[in-house]
Parts: sequence; structure tokens; C-alpha cells
Amino acid sequence: MKYMLLMQFGSESGIAPMDTWSPEDVKAHIEFMHDVNRGLVEAGELVDAQGLAMPGQARIVRAGEGGVPVVTDGPFPETKEFLIGYWIIDCEGPERAYELAGHISAAPGLNGEPLKMPIEVRQVMAAPSQEL
Repeated sequence: MKYMLLMQFGSESGIAPMDTWSPEDVKAHIEFMHDVNRGLVEAGELVDAQGLAMPGQARIVRAGEGGVPVVTDGPFPETKEFLIGYWIIDCEGPERAYELAGHISAAPGLNGEPLKMPIEVRQVMAAPSQEL
């Protein structure tokens, strides 16, 4: 079964922004994430993993006249949290996805303390088969 693990961040989380961390803390965090990805590759569970740009770089695109894309920088729904990265994993079931999310949630942050950041776990749904 495929699951998407969504890493979220926001001011309400109590997690200090990474630009306030020491270089050592940033390095430890990045190394942890590389180790997570390596472990998922070795277990044959990694489908994809990516970090995302900050919300200020996001754009909304809608079809305009004649299908020409209309690109705007909002309006965005007001939110205190935003998506900063994700993993798509292929594992045996939800218990394994929860185990991995819990591990990722404990990534080291400021002063090496576990971040305990929220990781949303969602099953990736398969499209129904189409008979021709």
C-alpha cells in the first residue's frame, strides 16, 4: 500500500524556524533526513521524497480564456501551518506508515531536541481500473 507522509510546519507548532538554528543543528537535521531516505531506499519502501519551497513562492493557476493559464500569487486560505516536504512510501500497511511518521517526527531540531513535528499520513488511492 502506498502512503504519503506530509511534513508540516507553522508558528503554532512551537518549532523555531530553521534560520534561527546553529549550523550544527541544521547539519544534524539534514543528516537525519538523509538517513531516513537511505533507510527507506534500503527497505525498498521509498517511492519519492521532496522538500518544498516556502509558501511565498507558491502560485495559484487557473484556466483562463482559451485555456491560457492565469497565474496569481493568491489568495491563499489563511493557515498557520504549511507543507514543507513529503515522502511517498510503499509499505505493508498503515502501522508501518505510522511507525515511519513517528520516527520522522522526532527529527533533531534546535539544540538537538526532537522536533515532534506533525506528520500527516494519507493513503495514496489507486484509480479504478478501466476496461476498454
